[in-house]
Amino acid sequence: MHSRWLLLALGVLLATGTISCTKKTETASSTTVPPGSTPVSVVAVDLGRNIDVDKQVTERVDVFKPNDTIYASIRTSGASPNAKLGVKWTYQDGQVVDQSEQIIAPEGTASTEFHITKPDGLPAGDYKVEVYVDCSPVQSKDFKVTSG
Repeated sequence: MHSRWLLLALGVLLATGTISCTKKTETASSTTVPPGSTPVSVVAVDLGRNIDVDKQVTERVDVFKPNDTIYASIRTSGASPNAKLGVKWTYQDGQVVDQSEQIIAPEGTASTEFHITKPDGLPAGDYKVEVYVDCSPVQSKDFKVTSG
């Protein structure tokens, strides 16, 4: 008799947990794209050593020197009062070198800038920058750092 009550209580807890997760998912998706806005999508990812006042790379390159500042200009389209745009910079072995995010409120086409630099220089090798919108990976770009 005691085990029946225990099983019933466990079943109720599991059912409540499932409903709770569903509600969280629905809430998250409804705040991601508010009514009247369009989902934010990444149009392009450009890498370079310099950016202009519009946060766009002035000369696209994919090979850098260890002490360069590496800029990523992320062009987006769509409209949202609070989209989360993020980048993760990784080394060839998968090690995360840096990551950051910004809350953006685009109303159409927009550019957002991220950059990475290391005071003692980045080790030579292959790298990748991965771009995320609202925590979902959407694009990536490979680049190389050469010695000297």
